Amino acid sequence: MNYRLETNAIQAGWKPTSGQPRVAPIIQSTTYAYDTAQDVADLFDLKAAGHMYTRISNPTCDVLEQKIAVLEGGVAALATSSGQAASTIAIANICTAG
Repeated sequence: MNYRLETNAIQAGWKPTSGQPRVAPIIQSTTYAYDTAQDVADLFDLKAAGHMYTRISNPTCDVLEQKIAVLEGGVAALATSSGQAASTIAIANICTAG
């Protein structure tokens, strides 16, 4: 369903289910608990979805990235910690070897 810009700016990126908060929570944890080292290895190998360390990914950034993707009409978005990191990623994606 297509919503207006104003609605997407508020609602996009977070779909609460029964019992969840109406607004996306701000996750302040830096690390996440797992039962085994294999669970974390599966995350590193991209065999499983999830979060292991906030500098790599976290639920709060996921909501922001989904919201930006909807607002920009894109497939996905990437939030970085600085403008320099964003510029480096953008340049690396358009450069070729040699």
